[in-house]
Amino acid sequence: MVSLICTLQDHRDDVNWCAFSPTLLATCSADKTLRIYNTRDFSEVPYSPLSGHGYGVHCCCFSACGQYLASCSTDGSTVVWSTDTGEIEAVLEHPGRNPVRVCAFSPDSSHLVSGASDGTLGLWDFHTKTLHRTGAVNDTTMVACSFTPCGQMFVTGSTYGDLRLWDLDMNQLHAEKNTHDLGVTCCCFGPEILSGSGRVQFRLASCGQDSTLKIWTVSRSNTGSCKMQLLHTLTGQSAPVLSCAFSADGQLLVSGSVDKTATVYDASQGTLLYTLNQHERYVTACAFSPSTPLFATGSMDKTVNIWRVEDGHSGNVETATFSCEGRKLLGHSRLLVSDWSEEDVGAWLCEEGLQALVENFKTNNIDGAELVSLTKETLASELNIESVGLRSKVLRKVEELKAGCVCTGVPDEYLCPITRELMKDPVIAADGYSYEREAIESWIATKNRSSPMTNLPLQTTLLTPNRTLKMAIGRWRTSQ
Repeated sequence: MVSLICTLQDHRDDVNWCAFSPTLLATCSADKTLRIYNTRDFSEVPYSPLSGHGYGVHCCCFSACGQYLASCSTDGSTVVWSTDTGEIEAVLEHPGRNPVRVCAFSPDSSHLVSGASDGTLGLWDFHTKTLHRTGAVNDTTMVACSFTPCGQMFVTGSTYGDLRLWDLDMNQLHAEKNTHDLGVTCCCFGPEILSGSGRVQFRLASCGQDSTLKIWTVSRSNTGSCKMQLLHTLTGQSAPVLSCAFSADGQLLVSGSVDKTATVYDASQGTLLYTLNQHERYVTACAFSPSTPLFATGSMDKTVNIWRVEDGHSGNVETATFSCEGRKLLGHSRLLVSDWSEEDVGAWLCEEGLQALVENFKTNNIDGAELVSLTKETLASELNIESVGLRSKVLRKVEELKAGCVCTGVPDEYLCPITRELMKDPVIAADGYSYEREAIESWIATKNRSSPMTNLPLQTTLLTPNRTLKMAIGRWRTSQ
């Protein structure tokens, strides 16, 4: 039996990845932030959210001991965070500064690998935070990576549809072509290591745009030869499968799909056990806890669901009661924070646990436009907030608002693909996509004139105003 025990609703845009340590859950989002929760009660830790990336965060992973968290982003960097303090320990700039789509720690945390949208790989010595080796697969985007349980090899998956096995010197040991038609989306190794007859063997799961989840054996002989063999092709979902993860004991395998479902399989037999339908949009992320019978699923509906797996495989799905205070979405219908009235600001203060400030803000006529302009100085001198901690908390909450769209129903075509914020001055670039002018101009200046959407070279840097889209956004804003 599987029970839904909690829904986390703190992100303001698509959830892209989930990762567990023995005591923490990390989630990352297109809203440029990571959020960290205690797995004891799924309350957010004091330093959450983490806001060190300039663009959306694609992937995150914990070191083996849980002391460090790595995250990678469209901004071309992999950031290493301390899970004790939430402080940045290191910023690893990917070679070429192309958008980094995936990152993964080795089991002993001695290495960290990052894969980018131009097909390049960076293998980092984690202890020294220096680049150890680089590799590349031409004309593709790296979107998936997982280390073998022994930590001596890792597999990558790309939009080309292949799975490639590498060693720690970035020698390519094996390439399995056309594993998923239209591209791989995720891959992960199971925890088991089997040896005998002169070979060591692992289990690998992969999923892709062909709507399948596959289980493979990956083996390496004493002579160094490697091969992959397909064990199961699982077809329990009706649309592209975007994510997959093994349980800590390797007995279960969960996957998330564009059909809005998460499915749980018996990993040994390849049989479908549960189909979970509680998300409202694509299920983009899934992860099992290494220490408890829990797993998480993240979605483009901006939520993360926490599930408990009970003993036995009855196939039932239940919703359990679980205390999860503070996990809610803003209820305001205004499009932008700057459009809020004084009453909206008061309601927001209450929702964020700042009720004591409502009268003060009302007396000083703080509406949305004033709210986003607040500084430490104005909070101290004009609003007479003496507590340094309280001033910092207000500013942190305001920054969260400014980082993403407050309205939960913004049509995706009105959001800039780079910033994931509502466009004010949309322009059409040479790749045919529309962007916020300031964002695409900054991108062109720093990203070697590549397209943010296709990673192909832009034939020209000429930008054409998209007046039709600008008028449509204006009409939509008026209707809210």
